[in-house]
Amino acid sequence: MRTNRFEGFCAACTLHVLAGAGRLTGTPGAWRTWCVACAPRPPARGGHDGWHRLPLASLDLETTGTDALHDRVVSFALLDEPGFEITGLVRPDVPVPEAAAAVHGITDAMLQDAPTSAEALPVVLDWLATLAERRVGLVVFNACYDLSMLRAEARRHGLAEPDWERLLVVDPYVVDWGIERGALGRRRLGDVAAYYGVALDGAHDATCDAVAARQVAVELAGLPSVDVPTTFVWSDDDLAIGRAGADTCGAHVSADYRYEVLEGVTHWIPEQAPDAAATAILDRVRGVDPEAPRPI
Repeated sequence: MRTNRFEGFCAACTLHVLAGAGRLTGTPGAWRTWCVACAPRPPARGGHDGWHRLPLASLDLETTGTDALHDRVVSFALLDEPGFEITGLVRPDVPVPEAAAAVHGITDAMLQDAPTSAEALPVVLDWLATLAERRVGLVVFNACYDLSMLRAEARRHGLAEPDWERLLVVDPYVVDWGIERGALGRRRLGDVAAYYGVALDGAHDATCDAVAARQVAVELAGLPSVDVPTTFVWSDDDLAIGRAGADTCGAHVSADYRYEVLEGVTHWIPEQAPDAAATAILDRVRGVDPEAPRPI
C-alpha cells in the first residue's frame, strides 16, 4: 500500500484526498484512493498460540537477478536463536548485472575477495539441515524463489542438500496474500512490512530483510484463524511449503477445510496441474464434496 500520487476521493467515505495525503491500493486500471482514517488495516491480533510464540529462524538472499534457476547468490543472512547471526558475501561465476547492483548495492569489485559459491554456500545448506532436525520454523519472504535458487546452486556445484520436504517454512508473502487476496496491490517486503507496522531499515540488505521478514511472520501468526471455507491444494514437490507445514495448516482454519495433495507436482500447480487445480476450485465454489463419486 503506497501513498497516493494524485488527488482523488476516498473509496470508503468519499472524502476529497489531496495528492500525497492518503493511501493507494490496487493495480493499474483498478486503483483505489483512501483517506488515512479509512485506509485498509490488518485484522486485530488474537490471543491464540502459533508460530509467533515459538523460536523462528530467518533467511534472505541477494542475487544476480530474478531467475531462480539460472541466477546466482551474492550474499546471504542467516538468523536463528538470539545471538546467532551469520552473514556473508559470495563470489559467483558470473558478473553482477548493473540492474541487480543498483538494487542491493553489491558490485563485482566488492566480491573480488569473497569465497566462491562452492566455498560459501555449504554453510547455508548445513544450517538449513540443522533447522529441519531441530524442527525450527524458517521464515523466508517469497520462499519459492530463495529456496529454489539454493537448490539450483547446490546441484550446480555438487553440494550436500538438506531434506527440503522436512523444512518448516513460513512465507509471509504467501500468508499475506491469503489474507488480502491481492486486493491491496503490490506486496513486496517493504509494502507488507509497512502494512503490519514492521520497520524495514535498509531494504535489499540481506540482514535487514531477514529481520523484517521474521517480524512480519510474527505479526501474521498473531492474527485470528481463518473463518471462511478454505481449500488448500498442495503439491508434494513444493520447495516453498514442506509437508510438515502443509499438514498443519488446517489447525489455523475454523471453517470448513479441505486439503488436497497432488503427487509429482512442484510449487507451480496452475502450470503443471491446471485441471486438478481447477477442479478443486470449482468444487469449493459449487459446494461439491470432493469425496463424493463423480459421474463417468
